[in-house]
Amino acid sequence: MLVRRCPWRFLQLRQLWRPREIHTREAIHDKRWPGWQVVIGIEVHAQIKSRRKLFSESFTSRPGETPNTTVSTFDSAFPGTLPILNPKCVELAVRTALALNSKVHHRSAFDRKHYFYSDLPAGYQITQRYSPLASGGYIRLSKGDVSVGITQIQLEQDTAKSTFDGLRHTSLIDLNRAGSGLMEIVSEPDMRSPEEAADYVRTLQAVLRCVGSSDGNMEQGSFRCDVNVSVNKHGQPHGTRCEIKNLNSVKFMMVAITSEVFRHIELLESGRSVPQDTRGFDEDKAETFKLRSKADSPDYRYMPDPNIPPLLLSEEYIENIRKTMPDLPDATRARLLNLGLSERDTDVLMAIDSGREVGFDGELGKGAVTYFDSLAQQRDPRVVVNWMTHELIGQLTARKETFSDNPVSVEQLGELIDLVQDSKITGRPSLFVQHHIHQVSLPGTSGKSLLKHIIANRSSSAPSVLAQELSLEAVSEDDNASIRAWCVEAIEALPEEAEAVRQGNLRVLNKLVGKVMQLSRGRADARNARVVLEDVLQR
Repeated sequence: MLVRRCPWRFLQLRQLWRPREIHTREAIHDKRWPGWQVVIGIEVHAQIKSRRKLFSESFTSRPGETPNTTVSTFDSAFPGTLPILNPKCVELAVRTALALNSKVHHRSAFDRKHYFYSDLPAGYQITQRYSPLASGGYIRLSKGDVSVGITQIQLEQDTAKSTFDGLRHTSLIDLNRAGSGLMEIVSEPDMRSPEEAADYVRTLQAVLRCVGSSDGNMEQGSFRCDVNVSVNKHGQPHGTRCEIKNLNSVKFMMVAITSEVFRHIELLESGRSVPQDTRGFDEDKAETFKLRSKADSPDYRYMPDPNIPPLLLSEEYIENIRKTMPDLPDATRARLLNLGLSERDTDVLMAIDSGREVGFDGELGKGAVTYFDSLAQQRDPRVVVNWMTHELIGQLTARKETFSDNPVSVEQLGELIDLVQDSKITGRPSLFVQHHIHQVSLPGTSGKSLLKHIIANRSSSAPSVLAQELSLEAVSEDDNASIRAWCVEAIEALPEEAEAVRQGNLRVLNKLVGKVMQLSRGRADARNARVVLEDVLQR
């Protein structure tokens, strides 16, 4: 009898039986659980930011969309419909793999994962369990010298969304999400604390947003985490792991991990074993609960999808994507520091940039870093970042707006900075006076007023025109009469402070300078006002 070797079955068995690498790190002693080591691995399901779904021509749905309106016959599993792979989803997944230093396979294949649930119309999910798009790789965390390994990256379908109606005791199914493209990114068990797990998730979100493959929005469900947790005594083999499903918040993920660690330790210290469970997380009780045991897990009966041929990617295709990759967060951070920005300012810019809008099909949103780069052309980067972080972002935050709501164009803010640098409008008095900063011009009172006016009125006018209309142009240093008049008025308005300065308390002089700036509506130069005040008070 002839026995034919099945290539797919060979891949399946090799995946299941491949030797597992033991991931060891230097022992980390945590005061919360002395003597115990925590081992964490995370499976992330990131929704691909493509206009169309993975295997159909339907548009991907947006938050708040009417249920069951972006559904094709294939999404709803009508008999006779066939899948057509969306090449944009493949391209974005390859971008992700390259950003995570993974090996993109020239050949990958799709499997059917069978299980029966109301949010899965076909009764199976198309995935890449045994022959994934990419494998290997790593991602460096932002804190400490820690790298987390990547096991594999695979393409798969998202399921529909089910919502339980408590009044009618029924589950409502919305098929809008069914068939949307997902990337499942599986990490190695390289994390050793809830904080490292949170750092991994935030760093991964930043990378996905940077390459434009996913918006990484946990609140809206486009970035979901399944966390595997085990504990063991230092120097001993890893313990039994339990999986916590569908965590959609970094904060709750940290709480869930902490709760699960204490549960494991309590079981082990009482002489009991930890059963290998799949668990959920109760946000109100801040504790995990059992969903099912691994022994009760369904047999998914994976099989090759007969309707989808293997995915073949040439080296040329992969290299073309590599050449068009945007700068990754680490490279961007290093570049900003080389421009002379402080670590704090760099962190602020990077944090704002990580939340930028991600366009469809790899269209990169223009965030804070791009805005800064445009502004910093032929300008001092330190001056530019000071305006952005202290004034522009500060005023937007005060209005409860984000950078994506910013109405100030690069040209407007650039001209505003130039007006301050050329002394056509004034600089910020308090910082000039208190810290005597003369090398780097800082945002001025007139400039601040102009910026506030542009934001509040969504004005597209040039700052030079607005400065004239609002009478905010700086008073010339030659116009001593006006400055002296404001100084005399400030002394009359604050007689006690004036007397304190005459007695030698020069620190109080700053209050008088502030009064002069108020009277002049920011048009007076703070340093010049200080000199004139000292002269008037000495007489």
